[in-house]
Amino acid sequence: MGRNKALLRITPEGPTLVETVVARLQAAGMGAPLLVTNTPDEYAFLGLPMVADEIPGGGPLGGVLTGLVHSPSGRVFAIGCDMPFLSPALVRYMASIPDEADVIIPSWTNPSGHPQLETLHAIYSHRCIEPVRARIASGRLKLVALLEDVQVRYLSEAELRTYDPKLDSFRNINTPEEWAEVKSE
Repeated sequence: MGRNKALLRITPEGPTLVETVVARLQAAGMGAPLLVTNTPDEYAFLGLPMVADEIPGGGPLGGVLTGLVHSPSGRVFAIGCDMPFLSPALVRYMASIPDEADVIIPSWTNPSGHPQLETLHAIYSHRCIEPVRARIASGRLKLVALLEDVQVRYLSEAELRTYDPKLDSFRNINTPEEWAEVKSE
């Protein structure tokens, strides 16, 4: 994108993407989320608790680790800051699932027919801390590969569509084209 996409605004006076995500999390009853960032000054205006990466250079896997280590809860809902169409109903449903699996993750098929796992729209248990540390220590940083090491509860597409019929929650902003599409809606 060429700039910090979390701070983009759909309209000049509207909320930033990160503010939109925070508002949807709060609408789901999640309270004030913990923001994992290495640039806290950029997000000070949010008034949220913030922590820097536990292990710099760990990518999203390191971000999940940081959230788990600093969360007072036994589970964390990890979400990208670029997912402005997050469904509060789906988040509430996911949070209501009993803590029996290490990870609760949406699984669906995209319009091209490719299976998708939403690693940054998932719930991770504190039981993931040691498997995440082991992966980072060995340089295996793909977040989706963590699923090989833990017990996973996959949410089916039918289950997801009950709470988010169009699966809009999984739309994220990664390119100028995707950003232009969001702005035109």
